[in-house]
Amino acid sequence: MNIRSIIIFSFVLFALSANSQTRYRRNRVHAADTVPVLVKSYMDSLAVARARVDSVYVADSVADPDGKYSRLFVPLTFYHDVAGSAFSMSPNNRMGDINKVLLDVYLHRPDLVLGTQNQLDLAGSVHKPKQETVDTSIDIIEKVSPKVNDMAETLPINIYVEKPNFWTFSGDYSLQLFQNYISDNWYKGGESNYSMLATVTLQANYNNKQRFRWDNKLEMRLGFQNTKGDTLHTVRASEDLIRYTGKVGLQASKKWYYTIQLIASTQFMRGLKSNDPHVYSKFLAPLYVNPSLGMDYNVNWFKGKLKGSAHLAPIAYNLTYVRDKNLGSRFGIDAGKHTKSDFGSEVTIDLNWQITKDVRWKTRFYGYTTYKRAIMEWENTFTFVVNKYISSNLFLYPRFDDGVSRDGDLGYWQMKEYISLGFSYGF
Repeated sequence: MNIRSIIIFSFVLFALSANSQTRYRRNRVHAADTVPVLVKSYMDSLAVARARVDSVYVADSVADPDGKYSRLFVPLTFYHDVAGSAFSMSPNNRMGDINKVLLDVYLHRPDLVLGTQNQLDLAGSVHKPKQETVDTSIDIIEKVSPKVNDMAETLPINIYVEKPNFWTFSGDYSLQLFQNYISDNWYKGGESNYSMLATVTLQANYNNKQRFRWDNKLEMRLGFQNTKGDTLHTVRASEDLIRYTGKVGLQASKKWYYTIQLIASTQFMRGLKSNDPHVYSKFLAPLYVNPSLGMDYNVNWFKGKLKGSAHLAPIAYNLTYVRDKNLGSRFGIDAGKHTKSDFGSEVTIDLNWQITKDVRWKTRFYGYTTYKRAIMEWENTFTFVVNKYISSNLFLYPRFDDGVSRDGDLGYWQMKEYISLGFSYGF
C-alpha cells in the first residue's frame, strides 16, 4: 500500500468515525469502549502516516507545493478549485486524487463540511511573525561601569553643595603725582608747584537672579596742591569728594527695575583758595542727601563694551545740610539755619565705555529740578592705559546750579578740569 492510498483510506475512516460520534451524541448513548485492539493498532498506524505526511510538507515544500495535503487534516472546508476541476471542459485538466476524495465527500456527506473557502479568504492568509534582530553589542555603560569587585573597593565620597553667592565685588584705585619746577629767574616767570591726586571706587552689588538687586558704590577722591605763590597755606585741597550711591531694585521687565535710589555726598578737607584765609567748605558743610523713587534701565550695548544704568525718578527729595551756619548762604540756606529741603524730579546716568583696548570713558550725569531751580553735573573721566599699572587721566566736570550766587562771567556754570599721569589698579 503506497502513502497516497493510506491517506485516502484514513480520510474515509476519519469521516465515518466523525459521523458515528455525531450519532452517538444525538442519541445520548453511553457505552463502554469496545474498539478491538487490531482497530486501535490500525488507527495508530494511520496517525503515524499522517505525521509523516505533515513532516514531509513542512520540511520540503516541493512535496506539496499547493498545500493540498493539509486539506485532509484541517476542519473539512468546501474549496472552489475542487468543483472547478470536476466540471472543467478543458482536455488538459487533471483532477488529483485529493480533489477526488474531497469531491466524493462533498457529494455524499455534505453534512461534514464545516466551512467554505469564502470564510478563509475573509480571514486572510497565514502570516509568520517577523523575527526582530536582537542587538547583542555591549552598551557603553557596561564598558565603563565598575565591576562588583571595584565597587566594593570604592571609598565613599563626601558631596558638598556650596550655597550660591549672589554678591559681586569690584573696585579700582589710582594715585597720580605731579611736579613742576620753575626757577626764580625763569625768563617767562611762573612758579613751581607739586600736586597729588588719589581716587578710590568700591562696588558691592547683590543680585539673586530672581528679580531683586541691591547696588552699592562708594567714590572717594582727594587731591592736594602746593605752590610757592600761596603764602598762607602749605597745601590746599584741589579735589575732594566722598559720595555714596545705593539702589534697591525690583525687576519689572528684562531691562527695567522699580528702584529706590539714595545719593549722599560731602568732602574730607576744608575748601580754600590761594592767599585767601576764608574757608569756603568743609566736612559735612555741605552734606547732600538725595533719595528718589523711579525706574532703572540697564544699559548693555555694543556687545558689552558700553555698560551702566539710567535712573529716572519723577519723585525725588533733596536735603542740603551745613554743619557750620556761617557757610549756609553759599549753598542757598537761609541765615541761621542748617538745612534746606525741597521736592522735585531726578535723572542719574552712570556709564562705562571701553572705547578701545587702551581707552576707557567713565561718565556720570546727574540732574535735579524743583521746576523753580535746577542742578546739573556731568563728570567725564577718560583713561588712557600705558600698561597694566600706569595710566593717564583726563577729567572734565561742567556743573550748573542756579541756586547759588550768579558769577559775573560764567553765570550759573562752573567748570573743573585736570590731566594726570600715575599709578592705577583695578579688580
